[in-house]
Amino acid sequence: MSSPNKVEVSQISDVTTVEITTAGPQGPAAAGVTFDVSGKVDNSIFYYHAASDTFKADSTTTKQTLVDGGNFWWLIQLE
Repeated sequence: MSSPNKVEVSQISDVTTVEITTAGPQGPAAAGVTFDVSGKVDNSIFYYHAASDTFKADSTTTKQTLVDGGNFWWLIQLE
């Protein structure tokens, strides 16, 4: 079994904490999903746009544009 990675720690002065992290495995890339955030604004909410087969975040759907009684009316109430 080979060990290609080597870590060497030398104490030069008083050290109280040493933290070593490595990147974990990456999940698969999203296939067939397109996101368009070119028009994003503060408080944008993602929605699916069927005509362009795209998930969008823009100024047409924000928590301020949703009305009381809509699916996310409670988001407006939090402000």
